Amino acid sequence: MDSKCSLAKSLCIAAMTVAMTATAHAAALRTFVSGFGDDSHTSTNCSHAQPCRTFAMAVTVTSAGGEIEALDPAGYGPITISGPLTLVGLPGAAINAPSGGNGITINAGPNDVIHVQGLLIEGGGVGSNGIVFNSGSVLTIQDCVIRSMTGQGVSFVPTTGTSSMSVSYTYVDNNGGNGILVKPSGSASATAVIDHVQAQYNAPNAYGIALDGTLTSGSVNGTATNTISSNNGGGFFAQGQSLQNSLMVLQSVASYNHTGVQGDPAVATVIISQTTITNNVLGCGGIGVDTYSDNTVLRNVTDGCNSRPVIGKE
Repeated sequence: MDSKCSLAKSLCIAAMTVAMTATAHAAALRTFVSGFGDDSHTSTNCSHAQPCRTFAMAVTVTSAGGEIEALDPAGYGPITISGPLTLVGLPGAAINAPSGGNGITINAGPNDVIHVQGLLIEGGGVGSNGIVFNSGSVLTIQDCVIRSMTGQGVSFVPTTGTSSMSVSYTYVDNNGGNGILVKPSGSASATAVIDHVQAQYNAPNAYGIALDGTLTSGSVNGTATNTISSNNGGGFFAQGQSLQNSLMVLQSVASYNHTGVQGDPAVATVIISQTTITNNVLGCGGIGVDTYSDNTVLRNVTDGCNSRPVIGKE
């Protein structure tokens, strides 16, 4: 009788141990990284008390739709994201793109949403791209600094489906390519909303903000509000194959670029309203630019902007 009870008790303890171990290794909705962390802490799900050292390890124990939070200033990257995820930084929290590599690469599912907030994404003059979005549903970038890449600051290049990007309160500078490039391919469609962004000192043969629909049969549309694009090869740019490609620039500034605003060809339209275009070599270039009479266009070497009355203005 005693041996039976002892056996039952042992089996019960063993079952509880297995259950506790499985729970400890289950993915967590919220995980943490720290400059004082250790990637061996994946065994405890990169908890607040025992954070991991890198985003790349923390994501392996973060559940779909979960969040990885940086606890202190340090370098935490790079990372490849394959599902819905939120990355949250704080001043001094950084992702350093490796030589020839990307800071953040996104290869997510068609319904996946990815948020990136409060991070410095640093290329150091050797990293290829800051953020590359290849697939997913929605990407939001907020309160970030993305700089010093050899390629694009942000490369939004989906190949299928319909994807959307929102970039707000973000500084994109000193990149060897475009500050922000939206360039879907195949049958993909893309929408970009850009608000309170500064795109500056990017390559002299590139643009601060660029929408390119030449590789897709889908639509490419964007809106830039309260945005400054200056000291680039070009400020705001759109090109494409159909009338489905357009960029609306509202209450923004294009200054000290070679070309302030450019639309090529006519089927890719840039529409400018309540915007200042100044101190560029060429204010407006291409044949796909509509500038309303509520803009300020002055002190360019050649203004080149044809204005027309604001639609609906009484």
